[in-house]
Amino acid sequence: MAYDKIIPIRRRLDHCLAYAANEHKTDLAAALHYIGNERKTAPPHADRLRTGINCTVETAYAEMQATKRRWDKCGGILGYHIIHSYAPGEVTPQEAHAAGVEFARRLLGERYEAVVATHLDREHLHCHIVFNSVSLVDGSKYRSDFKSYFGTLRGTSNAVSRERGLSVIEPEHEGRHYAEWDAEKHSRPTVRGMVRADVDAALLRARSFSDFLIRLRAQGYEVRTQGKYLAVKPSGSSRYVRLKSLGEDYTEDAIRARLAVPRAERQRLQPDKPPRKVKRYRVHAPMPPRKRVKGFHALYLYYVYLLRGKTPKRSRPVPFTIRQEAAKLRRYQRQFRFLRENRIETVQELSMLHDALQAQIDALTERRKGLYEWKRHGIDVTRELSAVNERLRQARRSLNLCRSIEADIPRLQTQTQQYREQRAKKEPEKRKYKQQER
Repeated sequence: MAYDKIIPIRRRLDHCLAYAANEHKTDLAAALHYIGNERKTAPPHADRLRTGINCTVETAYAEMQATKRRWDKCGGILGYHIIHSYAPGEVTPQEAHAAGVEFARRLLGERYEAVVATHLDREHLHCHIVFNSVSLVDGSKYRSDFKSYFGTLRGTSNAVSRERGLSVIEPEHEGRHYAEWDAEKHSRPTVRGMVRADVDAALLRARSFSDFLIRLRAQGYEVRTQGKYLAVKPSGSSRYVRLKSLGEDYTEDAIRARLAVPRAERQRLQPDKPPRKVKRYRVHAPMPPRKRVKGFHALYLYYVYLLRGKTPKRSRPVPFTIRQEAAKLRRYQRQFRFLRENRIETVQELSMLHDALQAQIDALTERRKGLYEWKRHGIDVTRELSAVNERLRQARRSLNLCRSIEADIPRLQTQTQQYREQRAKKEPEKRKYKQQER
């Protein structure tokens, strides 16, 4: 089983020797020097496990540099370092090296210079493959991204492993975007998670499959039944979400099977939510009159209130366009604290603070230039530089918050207004319903 990790090499070439003993550093010359270490590549009573592809091992660095100069591409990402690992006991040193060389030849062809070296200093044998980022054939640069890794690189690695009778890494679940995985890991809401919750709610109350579709549309979804897969598009979104991508329980067959269960049984099958503990406090001291919140403070308080899902009973559900922004809840909370600390309530006050911060940054930058000039003349200004840099970091953080607030305010105002209009439209229906109950 081959496991692959690819590391871009970005460091300056003249800094390579300092990193020669560290395999995790990304300097091109250092990586080449490291993987050619005889102590790591020479097994007892065997030849060194080092191979050059489209170059010679001993002169690989010089040849790569010559290729860069030939095509005038000496900057940016200088090369790539692939660590090609095998499970302990799965291969012999010679087999590991042969598989690593075959993998590198197929991946790079005749286009890129590379060095392959198999290291034996750990329980798991592993090949280090360092190759030039610039093609010696046409000067094009190798592009490493999500598609190239899971398509070309991992596909080539698995193909070589299968041909040699080795195990391969197969994904356990359908691939997910990193942002979705990270959000779920940190318990933040995701678009798919909210769609899944809405589908569950519709399934809980639906009498049939057609009723289920009607309930989804009532929640603001566009439903697509044509084609191979059932899909929905949330209100305000630009793309559909296939229900099968939500999990095995959300394919069309699984949904129809869940609907075949009586509604009462579906209700009992729902997990019980633990009762919420409410702490009550009694205040004996007289309370000062509360100041009415207005301006940006009021806007942010109300918007965060909606994102937390604290809507009045029997009111219309919060629109999906607002709910999907729950992932940005912490961001809006930081913005609110910033506005409150700086007593900003209007666009004019925010603009004034923006200009003041920019002027402060410009003054500190000029101050730092002068300190660096003193430092070049041998004057010790370490403490002053540290203080200026810290003030610059704080000012820049505040300025970035100002800019993010300026960008977010129009959207918050628009969505809040749409939600209020939506609620206003439902008020006559609510009053009519209450009269009928009486």
